[in-house]
Parts: sequence; C-alpha cells; structure tokens
Amino acid sequence: MNCHECGGTIAVDDRFCEECGASLVAASNPSSLVQPLTVLVSNISCQKCGAPPAKIDAERYCIECGFRQAVISTDTIELQPAPNLAGASDRGRRHDRNEDAIALKFIADDIYIMVVCDGVSSSQHPELASRAAVTNCLEAIELALQQGIDDPAAVICQGVDAALQAVARIPIDPTSSIDPASTTIVAALVRANIATIGWLGDSRAYWIAPDKSIQLTQDDSWMRDAIESGMYTPEEAEASPYAHAIVRWLGADTADDGKPSIVTFAIPSAGYLLLCTDGLWNYAPDPGYLYHLFQQANDSHSLPIARHLIRFANQQGGQDNITVGILVIE
Repeated sequence: MNCHECGGTIAVDDRFCEECGASLVAASNPSSLVQPLTVLVSNISCQKCGAPPAKIDAERYCIECGFRQAVISTDTIELQPAPNLAGASDRGRRHDRNEDAIALKFIADDIYIMVVCDGVSSSQHPELASRAAVTNCLEAIELALQQGIDDPAAVICQGVDAALQAVARIPIDPTSSIDPASTTIVAALVRANIATIGWLGDSRAYWIAPDKSIQLTQDDSWMRDAIESGMYTPEEAEASPYAHAIVRWLGADTADDGKPSIVTFAIPSAGYLLLCTDGLWNYAPDPGYLYHLFQQANDSHSLPIARHLIRFANQQGGQDNITVGILVIE
C-alpha cells in the first residue's frame, strides 16, 4: 500500500505514514476522526504547524504535519464562565490520571448549561469518553437553544444523544476484551429558575439550600436496583462488591439504551445547584451533609465552594477523581 499524501510505502495497520506523517486513518475514513477531534485532545492548534484543533487526532498527532502534541494536563481544572457559575475537577490522590470532565456555559438572559461526566475506568479510553461527552453535549444544547427548541427536556436529550454519538466514535481496539469507551453523564439546563436535568449512570445533581437540600437524580446503579427490588437491605447492598457498579452509561455498546432519565426542578429560593461525580458524593452522599460542607467553605461564591469540596474529598482519601459544578441562585 502507498501513502495518499507522499506515495511512501505503508503497512495495512499503519495509522501514520513514517515518511510524511500523514494520518492514514483519516484518509481511509475521514468521518471517523474529524467530528470528535476537538474534544478528544484539546482546544489549541498544532504546536508545530498551527493547524486548527480539528486536525489533532485522538493520539495527539496533527493530521497535517504528523507532529505529536505535548501532553496537556487535566489533573486539575477550574472553570468560571460567570460569577455565579463555576466548577473544578481534580485527579484525586489514588488515580494516575483524571478521567472526569466538566463543561459549563453562561448564555445571556440567565440561561446556564452544566455538564459533568465520569469516564468508566473499566472501559477503553475513559478520559477521552468523558471529554468528548461534555464538549459535544454542551455544544448540542447550545445549538438546540439557538434553533429555538422550546422543550428543555428535548434540548437535554439532544445534548446527551450528541454526547453518545461522540463517545461511540472514539477509536478502540476491537480485539480487546475491555469494553468500548464509556462514561456517565449528568447535564443541566437552567432557564427562568427552572432546572431540567438529564443523566445516565451515577453522577448526580443536588439542590443545596438552608431550608431543604435534596438529591435530584437517582443513580443508575446495581445498588439502587438491589435495594428497590427488596432483594437486599441498604447495608447488605452497600457491602456487596457490586455496590458501585452502574447499569446505564454512554458508550458504543449502549446505543439502544442511551436515552437519559429527566427531572424538572422548579428552583424555590436562593441556594445552589450542584452537579458532581462519585468522587465527591461517595464521601458525602447525604444532601444535608453537603449543605454543611457548603457552609464550611465560609464563602458564598461558586469557585471558592468548588475548591472547598475538592479539598474535602481529597482530605477524605481522594480515592477517585473528583468533579463538581456549582450554580449559585440568589
């Protein structure tokens, strides 16, 4: 076989031409890489030739010049697109990489978009799955709003479907016994003090307020199913080795079950909308205790609270990646 760019000799399973660096995967199936590229690696151009982010593939190679980009650390991330909207993601103390991801957006007229994902560690490329999901979900929600779609549940479903398609496109090793790239997702659209939340997996949404703090989502997990079926007591289920197993997620192997659960919450008063991965809620599952942690931050602003929650989880052991998104409602 010959390279489509320079005519050099290549092997059937080569991904790049050794002579010129051209991507052979993109040449044989352009749609397999172009769409998810900007979410798999970074939002910056090629560090050598300046090619746009869409030309950087899942292994950090530039399709134009073949240069491999320097690793961009996602160990600790902080976002604050608006004074009352912020988020943070941290590797924790036990994992060697951060497989969580977060995307936040403030739009005029008090519209907010929040997306949090937790890559499934037992799958291929979980860190790519979570990053692809948050970016494509947020972009699809924003596009749906621009198109004038009025039903917020339909907007959330459109976002989650875009996330599913992006995750399903991530290149995997088909001969591997490891599951395809997978991630949980929880996404919120807040408009006119109405929060519409969709999820798959066990990343959660909470309403945190002085008068009443509540968990807004219900985990798609073996433990929840076991307790609700009456087969196990909460104590027995929590002691099971399957306690933290999820039964729904986003991945190429769940395309037939990729519709999110949806809840609509009318925000009653001042308080906080919290989206988080289990790296936080495993240490503080009770909504009342989460309110206590918010108070401990000694700051009513979104980013200081997010930082405090990350510190808390790490102080408890940091057994997992930790991600939180916080919207302050005044």
